[in-house]
Amino acid sequence: MKPNPSAPTPGVVEQVLRRDGSIVLFCVLMIVLFACWYTVAGIGMNMTAVDMTAMAGPIGTPMQMGGEVHWSLSYGILIFLMWWVMMVAMMTPSAAPTVLLYTAIKRMGSEQARSTRLSLLFLSGYLVAWAAFSMLATGSQWGLEQIGLSDGPMMTIRSEVFAGTVLLAAGLYQLSSLKTACLRHCRSPARFLADHNRPGLYGAFRVGVLHGLYCLGCCWALMLLLFVGGVMNLYWIAGIALYVGLEKLLPQARWLVPATGVALIVAGIWVIGRGVLPLA
Repeated sequence: MKPNPSAPTPGVVEQVLRRDGSIVLFCVLMIVLFACWYTVAGIGMNMTAVDMTAMAGPIGTPMQMGGEVHWSLSYGILIFLMWWVMMVAMMTPSAAPTVLLYTAIKRMGSEQARSTRLSLLFLSGYLVAWAAFSMLATGSQWGLEQIGLSDGPMMTIRSEVFAGTVLLAAGLYQLSSLKTACLRHCRSPARFLADHNRPGLYGAFRVGVLHGLYCLGCCWALMLLLFVGGVMNLYWIAGIALYVGLEKLLPQARWLVPATGVALIVAGIWVIGRGVLPLA
């Protein structure tokens, strides 16, 4: 059989794959950098995240600030954007390996001509899943402020007992079978894509949403810890983002998740005890 002169050589295919991967990686990097800048700058807030971090108080007893927060439609949208952009900054880096693997798979298959577009749709679906979480987080923040359990200006739980309860619940969830099942999907991008990959534009978006839902199932309780340490507290934001990355990218460290769960349970009990039996 004579070789097809129009067929691409292995070297050309490798260059194209590298180019597509670079385009997707560049887009992911730009999204993360913008999200980080938006989060740190605290766009639309009365102060930056740096200022809020510097003024944060002990867990359950945040520093009181003057002025009240008045919720309106525009303020609610602003809080939603704050949550969503923060989730983008925290979660997209740990999802990057799956996005790049998805790009490579599409480039080597029958959909190679639109692999970059499919990858960006996959990423969009992933971020839409976290947009849904951000809506729920916004509603929770509003509800906590209405019943007096959250400090409006600092966006932090003001009750030690309730803060400890959130820590305790997050720790228990770390030890749950649902956490383990969701984390298994997040830790194995190849297996996830082998099981759930679908063709077409809608298929790319759908698979991205599904991957986002698995990550949401894995990490939602950890994200609620932002209410404990301060929604705009950069130490908690960076710490949780780093931990989430370690959970996903170090599957051999099987001790990490249960150890974190036990640590959160102990911390929760201590904070609750401090609130119930305050030291003189």
